[in-house]
Amino acid sequence: MKQNIYDNDTFFKSYTSLRKTGVTYNDFVEQPAIKSAISTLNGKTVLDLGCGNGQFSKYCVDNGAVKVTAVDISMNMIEQAKHENKHDKIDYICTPIEDYEVKNQKFDLIVSSLMIHYVEDYTELIEKVESLLNKNGEFIFSTEHPIVTSRKEMNNWMKDEGGNKLHWKLDHYQEEGKREQHWYVDGVVKYHRTISTLINTVIQSGLVLEKLIEPQSIPSGLEKMPKLMNEKRRPSFIVIKAIKQND
Repeated sequence: MKQNIYDNDTFFKSYTSLRKTGVTYNDFVEQPAIKSAISTLNGKTVLDLGCGNGQFSKYCVDNGAVKVTAVDISMNMIEQAKHENKHDKIDYICTPIEDYEVKNQKFDLIVSSLMIHYVEDYTELIEKVESLLNKNGEFIFSTEHPIVTSRKEMNNWMKDEGGNKLHWKLDHYQEEGKREQHWYVDGVVKYHRTISTLINTVIQSGLVLEKLIEPQSIPSGLEKMPKLMNEKRRPSFIVIKAIKQND
């Protein structure tokens, strides 16, 4: 059964309250990196896998995309997206990204923001993405960095008696698979994969790797969230871009 933590009321309320502040890792680290990897949105068709509240989908049409198909497992998220980021060029679909099926349609750009670490069968998803891309189409995705997901306990900062962060603990790196953590609620499931698995699976699908980013904060983020200086000590995210050269 696919995890749908965003339809847990406690999680959803806490998560949406955080995102509405506009002062988050997404705003200052992950989203700027995703957007920097896009060659152009002008005239493009886009598939947004794990669209959440639709902010990125709306960004795409505001910057020239002709059509966005936005998919998310969470009905809470889809309803919020339809309310807050409605647009006649955006189709919102509530379904797990692994189950999304479409006939006689391909996309110029497929983006997945911080959703792939929730997906158990990474290989199957990447093969699906490859099949849905037009020739010269771009696939850009972010995931929690493997050094974040590797340690099974997922409590990774070693701190002194005063609570100051001394260093990042790394363990179990080569032991891929399920991880569980408390994030507003207990039992949030993620899947750890090594960097080599993330990259080689993309290459083996036939896509051509173009860029890998381990992003740091944009300057305004450091002003509003000084703790983002810790991104220099270890990255929270990894962003991968690949191109489909053959049809």
